[in-house]
Amino acid sequence: MTNFKKDLNQRLKNSQFRDEYEQLEPDFIIMQALIDARKNLGLTQQELAQRTHINQADISKIEKGISNPSLNTLKKLAKGMNMKLKIAFVPIED
Repeated sequence: MTNFKKDLNQRLKNSQFRDEYEQLEPDFIIMQALIDARKNLGLTQQELAQRTHINQADISKIEKGISNPSLNTLKKLAKGMNMKLKIAFVPIED
């Protein structure tokens, strides 16, 4: 296990930290999904920007978690990668 994961697991024992972390989890999932999809296609942020007509700086902000993308932006990004956007509601685990 990496030092990051060890530290995260330790911090998640704190209920206040865990609650905040869980609130941000969907943002982390979106950020990582975009990064993974783009990199798996071998695309740079600039190349994705050209395909989607979304500013490269805005793509960077989404990937860094600085910006909260709209549903329309996520759809444009998916289309630019020749993918479809899939969103799911899942039960909360205890």
